[in-house]
Amino acid sequence: MCGITGFVGNTDKNSKKILANMMEKIKHRGPDDEGTYIDDNIALGHVRLSIIDLSTGKQPMYNEDKSLVTIFNGEIYNYVELKNELKKKKHKFKTTSDTEVLLHGYEEWGEDLPKHLRGMFAFAIWDIKNKILFMARDQWGIKPLYYGKFNNTFMFASEIKAFLANPDFKKELNTDILSAYLCFNSTPTTETFFKGVYRLEPGRTLKLKNGKIKIKKYFDLKFSEDQKDFNKSVEEIKKAMQNSVNYHQISDVEVGSFLSSGIDSSYIVSLAHPEKTYTVGYDDKKYDEISYAKDLAKKLGIKNKSKKITKEEYMKNFPNIIYHMDEPLADPSAIALFFVAQIASKDVKVVLSGEGADELFGGYNSYREEIDQTWYNKIPYFIRFIAAKMVSIFPEVRGLNFIQRRGQKLENNHIGLGRVFRDKDARKIVKVKNQIKTKDITKDVYNEYKNNSNMVKRQGIDFYFWLVKDFLHAVDRNTMMFSLEARTPFLDIEVYKAAKKLTTNAKINKKTTKPALREAAKSVIPNEAYKKQKLGFPVPLREWIKEDDVYEEIKNAFNSEISLKLFNHKRIMKLLDDHKNLKKDNYKKIWTIYTFIVWYKIFFEEN
Repeated sequence: MCGITGFVGNTDKNSKKILANMMEKIKHRGPDDEGTYIDDNIALGHVRLSIIDLSTGKQPMYNEDKSLVTIFNGEIYNYVELKNELKKKKHKFKTTSDTEVLLHGYEEWGEDLPKHLRGMFAFAIWDIKNKILFMARDQWGIKPLYYGKFNNTFMFASEIKAFLANPDFKKELNTDILSAYLCFNSTPTTETFFKGVYRLEPGRTLKLKNGKIKIKKYFDLKFSEDQKDFNKSVEEIKKAMQNSVNYHQISDVEVGSFLSSGIDSSYIVSLAHPEKTYTVGYDDKKYDEISYAKDLAKKLGIKNKSKKITKEEYMKNFPNIIYHMDEPLADPSAIALFFVAQIASKDVKVVLSGEGADELFGGYNSYREEIDQTWYNKIPYFIRFIAAKMVSIFPEVRGLNFIQRRGQKLENNHIGLGRVFRDKDARKIVKVKNQIKTKDITKDVYNEYKNNSNMVKRQGIDFYFWLVKDFLHAVDRNTMMFSLEARTPFLDIEVYKAAKKLTTNAKINKKTTKPALREAAKSVIPNEAYKKQKLGFPVPLREWIKEDDVYEEIKNAFNSEISLKLFNHKRIMKLLDDHKNLKKDNYKKIWTIYTFIVWYKIFFEEN
């Protein structure tokens, strides 16, 4: 695992220093080694965390005739098979690293290279003779990659903060997506809050030639739902998961694992049997998963290290975490990941993590609407539609939200599992006009799944907008902050092949979520974690915000200059005071606004 950065155009005698400064910004991603390539057209920088081929895997890496050079962040788990295949085609290898497979794979398959790769990756290949830059991001969006063009300089990096060190970069706030952020609690668009900076989406390649950018999609997340035999589905999941976990443990250093109380991490740990596992919790038993994790670890005969997070250290570390996030991310569990990564990094360089299971196998309680509320769908649509319009006039009330949701087509209102604000409420909060609508953000995904069931549409939305832009973003930043590599065995091509065929009743039923996965996990998990309902990384923020110290901290932020400029002060203070006075549970809305203000101060006010 590593960090990559570089720029094309405006390379001169200062390029070496500029590149060094860009690399320094992301040094935490790879403290073991670094390397550069600079010519008259491009500057490439790589910081390395040594995991595979510790002795000869140094980057940038060249092919035999030095016509190609690459920098790479990630792991290619099928590199041995690809290497053997390429050797049969007369390619010669000098190292035992997975990086070299990219060079020979590009020689052999060109822009189709990513279709052959099993793993997580973001890489750049520079064709020295033809002056072409080719970049790709993995199918799942596990590894990040940003790009932008400023003052005729194209720049890219694993993290946006690297751009701050390039004198051609113009730092400017993008306010067009502010209300959408309040709805999603993360940046839901390809464009970011830094105007002119974009993220390369999962399953895409980018080619830069003669100053022109061409982006191409090489992977589609499809769901066929054609495996009708439940027991056969379970057996396919078992086989795919064991295979994936085996591949995800390929490493020249020790691999540990995160462990919560739920089925996802418990299944991975029970299959992988790592020597060490890591868990965080809180003093409040409602939010504590430590006892469940320790029970599983004891039954498996492995070690579990845990930590209880205090309110004081949660708030104290928050600004530093947000700096490493690059973008405002208001998911409270993202902060909990910081602490579990911190304790794991003291022992290991690699951990396994359970992201992706819910999106592929149907793990969210919101999916149950597709079977629990079928009775409401029997009411004629025009009646449900009128009822939804009437309800939308009133403030949000638990129960009435259901009437509003089910009185509209999914694509007209649904943005995924964790909506914070309704669109109209977000636009009342934000003072800036001409805000992008959430419906316009999600429409391409809905078009992609227009011929699928509502269940699949929900999975697609949650995959692209919550898994990629929230959960995986948080995992990457919180682990790389400590030079720790996180691997996600559920996000694997073989696991996906098993999951894509599942029918709705294998993903949800009247009793539980992801029944097929639970049945598969039941055979290896030695306790009853396979039955447990989803908690995620629960955080007691709801209670903390009511306490005077946190309340005052947030109140001060709400009274700041940028807050008064961008947000309706009266409305956000009412959210805060109503929450403290127990009138309404507004903690998610409050935290989303507060997170943005903290992020803005770090990147636009502080040095």
